[in-house]
Formats: sequence, C-alpha cells, structure tokens
Amino acid sequence: MTTIRRNALLLAAGLVFQSGMIQLAVALGTVTIVAVTGVDSILGLGPAVFLLAGALAVGPAGRLSDKVGRMPVIRGGFVLGVAGPLVTAGGCAAKSGVLVFLGLGLCGAAQSIVLLSRAAAAEMFPPERRARGMSIVLFGVVSGAIWGPLVFGPMFGGRQMTAHDLVVPWIAAGAFTAAGFLLSFGVRPDPKDISTAYGSQTGLAGPAAPIREILRRPGVATALVAAIGSFAVMAGVMNLAGYVAVGHHHAQSSIFTIISLHIVGMYGLVLFVGDIVERLGRRTAMITGLLVMAVSNVGLARFASIAGMSVCLFGLGLGWCLAYVAANTELVDLAAPSERGRLVGLSDLLSGFSAAAIALGGGVVYTGAGGSVPLAGAAAGLSVLAAAWVAGNGPALLPSAAADA
Repeated sequence: MTTIRRNALLLAAGLVFQSGMIQLAVALGTVTIVAVTGVDSILGLGPAVFLLAGALAVGPAGRLSDKVGRMPVIRGGFVLGVAGPLVTAGGCAAKSGVLVFLGLGLCGAAQSIVLLSRAAAAEMFPPERRARGMSIVLFGVVSGAIWGPLVFGPMFGGRQMTAHDLVVPWIAAGAFTAAGFLLSFGVRPDPKDISTAYGSQTGLAGPAAPIREILRRPGVATALVAAIGSFAVMAGVMNLAGYVAVGHHHAQSSIFTIISLHIVGMYGLVLFVGDIVERLGRRTAMITGLLVMAVSNVGLARFASIAGMSVCLFGLGLGWCLAYVAANTELVDLAAPSERGRLVGLSDLLSGFSAAAIALGGGVVYTGAGGSVPLAGAAAGLSVLAAAWVAGNGPALLPSAAADA
C-alpha cells in the first residue's frame, strides 16, 4: 500500500503543476483569441479548439496506454503541456491567430491526456476504494485556485488585455507543466501493472473485449451519460465564463477569482467526495451532481456580480465533481485492466466533443441571442436531461453499486 499511496501522491503532484497551465487556458483562452484576432464573434472557437483537440487526443492515448502502460502516455501529455503555452505565447507575440489556435489545441490535448492520471490512480486501489484513490489525485488540481490569484493575477494588474501583455503569462504556464513532467518519473511500477492483481476480484480479466461488447455491459451506458453530460456542461460553461465576466464589465483580473472558486468547487472537496460517492451509491451520486449543476446554471442566468458568478461557478464545479467521480469510478470497475484505457478514452473523447459543441454553440448564443441568460438556461436544461436519463436506467450489477440496487 505504501507504493500505491506514493504513486497516487506523485500523480496528484503532477496535476498540481498541470493545473496552473489549465487555469490560464480556461480563464484567458477566449480573451487571447479576441486580443490576437480582433474578432469578437469567434470567442467560442478558442475553447472549442481546446476541447476538440483534447477529445481527439485522448482516445488514441487511452488505447496506447493499454499497450505500453499508463505513465509513458501521461508523460507525453506533459510534453504537449509545455509546448502548448509556448506556441500560444509565440502567437501572441507575432499576433498570429494560427499559432494561438495551434497552441490552444496542444494545451487541450495535454489536459485530456494528463487527466488520465485519475483512472490510473483509481485502478491501483482495491475496487471498494477506487473512488477514494481517484479523489486523492484529483485533489491536486485544486492548487489551480492558488496559481491564478497569486501568480497570474498580478501579471495583469493595471494592464490592458493586449496580445503583448499575454506573452509572459503563457510562458509561465509552460514552466508549471515542465515541473509536472519531471515528477512523473517517480511513479513506479506502472499503475496498469499494479491493477492486474485485482482482475480476479471483479471477474474482468484477460484479453480486451471489443468496445461494442464493453458498451453493452450493464451500467456502462449509464455511467457514460453521466460522465459525458457532466463534463460537457461544466467545461462548456467554464470556458465561456471569463468572457461572460468581461461582458458584465468586470476587470480582467477578476476572471481569476471566478475561475479559482470554480476550481475549488471542482476539486476542493474531492477527498470527501470519494467517500460520499461510495456511501450514497454511484448512481444516486451521478443524479445528485447533475441536478446541482442545473441549479448552478440557473443561478448564472440571474446573478451578474463577481460574488454571484463565483458562487454559481463553485456550485457548477461541485456538482461536476460528484457526478464525474461516480461515473468514472464505475467505468473503471466495469472494465478489465486491458480495457480501461480505451473505455475511459472513449468517454473523454465523447465528453470533449460534446463540451466543444457547447462552447462553440454557447459563444454563438451569447453574442447573438441575448447574452448569459439563454446560455445558462440551455446548460441547465442539458444537465436536467442527463440526470433524468441516468435516473431512468438501472445501476451496474456490481457489489460496489449495491447501495443503488
């Protein structure tokens, strides 16, 4: 267990540094696009590129991790996380929209690949403790709530949000990810090798089944809907929140307050969420989390102050955490070690595409259909639909889901 905990803490530490880069990409991706291109109507395209690149990268990355192990793939994600901010900084310096989009795409690919750490952590623990294992690693991302106000916030004090002003923060973001890359070499043995010892406990061992067969297993579709629905709504709204705040005439430095509290909601209580998920039952946790997200989006339609938006974004993150941890823990349980990479990768791929569609469509809705009210209302409706679907479908037939039976 000492080895497992050490690996989990190192994976969490890697996400501590990765989260610095991600927060900047989330908070200023839309602003960077507009500052470089001067075109307001494409504000949703930046987040869409970020999310689409992540979706396209994570599927192949997951399948590759089933063959070569989790850590070589995760380290590759860190390398992309160094390159992405540097390319984006170059795009800001040269005022090149092409370079900025390429850089944001590399950042998105890095995020999705490095976040495979959550599944790698879960599979190292016994089945009944996997939600807890995932929580330990995800807790590392809460440090992003510190990077923003303490590091990035002062960089924008008294400045306009010009392309030139964005160069240094993007370079700093790449330095954070480089530290995470170095830490990743301490994770050994590979989490996939550790997980093989639990195959006989779940009855899922041996060669990988075709993905179509995996998707037909009881509980897989339910967990996928919860994972995809929660991530898509959360990420789509989160990536537009910075521009919405500017649209409410708030200072650019205030964006980091909103995003920081959102990250606290996403990960600040995650150490407790793992235990809550296992006590509530995973299906109940999925439904509850999705409904909390719906209520939070309704609040965004009503409150335009920094305090109001921060509270709503906190609730959005907390609801996502509950639904997403429950759904992903279930996916890990429902797949053999030789299948987990491809199943989690498929979930992330579909989540990324869905989030990109919401970000891109949300940008159009925001600029052309009345601002934040229709945007937040649509996001709330999608959360309710996902919750209703999960509620109408039975739980997985596993001992860990017995509380929902």
